[in-house]
Amino acid sequence: MKKFKLECEVNGKKVKVEIDSSLRLLDFIRDVLGLKGTKEGCGEGECGACMVLMDGRAVNSCLVMAVQAHQKRIVTIEGIHKHKYGAQLQESFVKEAAVQCGFCTPGFIIAAQEILSKNPKATLDEIKEGLAGNLCRCTGYENIFRAIDKARRKK
Repeated sequence: MKKFKLECEVNGKKVKVEIDSSLRLLDFIRDVLGLKGTKEGCGEGECGACMVLMDGRAVNSCLVMAVQAHQKRIVTIEGIHKHKYGAQLQESFVKEAAVQCGFCTPGFIIAAQEILSKNPKATLDEIKEGLAGNLCRCTGYENIFRAIDKARRKK
């Protein structure tokens, strides 16, 4: 196993740790840092459950190697409340019943944060397009779209 000295920022905290260079970002977040809000769904980048922000861009952490996070800023669902729309998105998801089992919710909130950060006046169609990489099997998408639109309008 080849080791790598990873230095990054996760949810506003500096992290310096030696890791196996073959470790995925998802496994680093969950197993090394103990942040369990980021979920593994498909493991193939198709469902969005493992989404995190890397330097402000939503990425599927199952497809990113941890070494790629070197010198980057990572935000997981545990740290999203510190960002402009984060707390409002979390609140809106609850109020609009956009959460059932909750497995997909972190990925949707992370994706919505990126969408609204880039375009605070995003239309419903732009929100839907931005969420195209996220899957939900329980809630149905209308409540999710409504929650994101509500969070957008409250800011």
